Amino acid sequence: MAKTATLTRVGPSAASGLELPIDHFRLLGVSPTTDVQTVLRTLQQRVDRVPDQGFTLETLDQRNTLLRQSADLLCDPERRGTYESQLTALSESGQPLQAALDLGSNQELGGLLLLHEAGQNLEVFELVSRALQPPQAPALGSGREADLCLLAGLSCLAGAEELRQQRRFESAALLLSQGQQLLQRMGQQPQPRQAIAAALQALRPYRVLDLLSRDLGAVEARSEGLRLLDELVADRGGLEGQADPHFSVEEFQPFFRQIRAYLTVQEQIDLFSRWSNGPGQRGGTADFLATTALTASGFAQRKPERISTARNRLLASGQTSIQPLLASLHLLLGQVDEAEATFLQGSSPELQSWAQRAGDDPLAQVCAYCRDWLARDVLPGYRDLDADPDLEAYFADRDVQAYLDELEMAPAPAQPAGFGLAGSALPAAQALLGFGGGASQLGSGDDALEPLADDADDDAPPRNGPWPRLARIGAAVAGLALVAAGGFALLRPRPTPIPVEPSGGANQSEQAPGTSQAGGDAKAQQGQAGATEPALPLRSDAPGATEVQALLEGWLAAKAAVLAGKQPAVPLNQIARDTQLRRLTAEQRDDQARNQTQRIEAKVVDFQLESSTPSRISALATIDYSDQRLNAAGQPQGQPTRLPALRNRYVFARDEGTWRLVSFQRAD
Repeated sequence: MAKTATLTRVGPSAASGLELPIDHFRLLGVSPTTDVQTVLRTLQQRVDRVPDQGFTLETLDQRNTLLRQSADLLCDPERRGTYESQLTALSESGQPLQAALDLGSNQELGGLLLLHEAGQNLEVFELVSRALQPPQAPALGSGREADLCLLAGLSCLAGAEELRQQRRFESAALLLSQGQQLLQRMGQQPQPRQAIAAALQALRPYRVLDLLSRDLGAVEARSEGLRLLDELVADRGGLEGQADPHFSVEEFQPFFRQIRAYLTVQEQIDLFSRWSNGPGQRGGTADFLATTALTASGFAQRKPERISTARNRLLASGQTSIQPLLASLHLLLGQVDEAEATFLQGSSPELQSWAQRAGDDPLAQVCAYCRDWLARDVLPGYRDLDADPDLEAYFADRDVQAYLDELEMAPAPAQPAGFGLAGSALPAAQALLGFGGGASQLGSGDDALEPLADDADDDAPPRNGPWPRLARIGAAVAGLALVAAGGFALLRPRPTPIPVEPSGGANQSEQAPGTSQAGGDAKAQQGQAGATEPALPLRSDAPGATEVQALLEGWLAAKAAVLAGKQPAVPLNQIARDTQLRRLTAEQRDDQARNQTQRIEAKVVDFQLESSTPSRISALATIDYSDQRLNAAGQPQGQPTRLPALRNRYVFARDEGTWRLVSFQRAD
């Protein structure tokens, strides 16, 4: 409360009891320009309009006496003039002072009641709380005690509402808690106590939003927000419960969708898992949402063990109508056969019709559904996740590959008995999270599916490890990209189509700018190799754009040499990771099976570093590209492909001191 400056003693000569932080104008409810007749009319109205909250007659008499004394001063021109001069001097003093009235001890309750009527509820609550403390505490059972407690309850409720309107939710909750504790200690005013408890409960969703929307570094505030959210859901009887009469389903669903955006993925995993373990909650909405959060974390953070946990949880939940989701989890764990079989078993006719637009390959259909599910229902809605549903990047990750290699030795969990197509927790989860209407629901809409990364080549399957399965997935993903390149109707149009050779060569969207030719042009190739060779392998701690461009051109020249049936000038493993080498090997084997080679001509016409850290570099490159397939005799086969101004995004990483190409894709 601001410091006060007493300008007037109210009453004749009563011993000083309280400085009331208000002036005569506001106490009576008039402005400084009000004339005498209006002052008298306002006085009569205030005296006639007696508060009916249950105050004692003594307090009401004090109130009316103070109103008349203020009116007497404001109706006396000389006294009013002096008082107005004092107010003016106070406002011009430059000091943070507030006008006050010096009340006698026999006027204190009436003054506090008028201060409450003037809307200064925070000041009233502070003064009343002080008056209820020893040594000022009133006698037990006295009228003074009852009126002070009543004022405490009324000012607490009104002050908290003012703070709530100002969106100061935690301050409002603190005030209500203080009022509740004060009245409980005094054992007074059961009705205000009930009203305060109800106000605290109604304020809880706003407090949750306030606390959880704060910075992640505000650990204590966010912990309190999570505790309140936990308490709120428990009072409802779970996410699907309706036991809270103050928070209807229609109000709770939009609130939960809003609050979810402030939660990290780990917070959601912890909350949903805990709620799903409550009585009668197993297999419900919380269980399903825990599965979704585990999947988001596992995919975005490249932790497939979490996806395995999500799959096992989904199987154990007993939910139905989830085969397409389960198929997606099998796919992300490299379990191709299980993914195809589960998707086929559980797809509705509408979903099957949608999936067939992605191609005839069953695995490509699962990939299409999985990508759509990730994009629409899984990856959005987390404070700390910003991930794309890039299946190729996921399967190219070394940690993912290592885990899938180990997982291949273990059989997939069996589906429980009664695994059918009846109702499940999915609709409730969709309502809570505001899921989109894509393939994960019906798979309808011309823009429900987008093509995956344009650089999806077939992988060459080694003899061991997960690569036979990943090769099939890579081929399926490549199939989706090829459908996109053909201009399939349901895909969004692209500014520049991806060229696809009739012979089936993979990944024609990015090729080397070298001049290697199967029939002769070796000299030009050697010239280009000589230009880039001195800079490779690239080992600079912080390479600039020129060095990174040289690395890219070295890779493209090496790739062109391999596809032309020649030896590259630079060892491939010094400029690209194994993932890119496997794709190149797969494309070379495909050419050999057709008894063909490729003649590629391209040029990097623009190169820009997009981002750079000590371990990762992203760059955008514009390439003028053309290629021609040649038969064993070096004769052209079919029409050449030409792509001017092809724009790609390249990612490089530093492995043991050497920079290598990690991935690339179209940068539309």
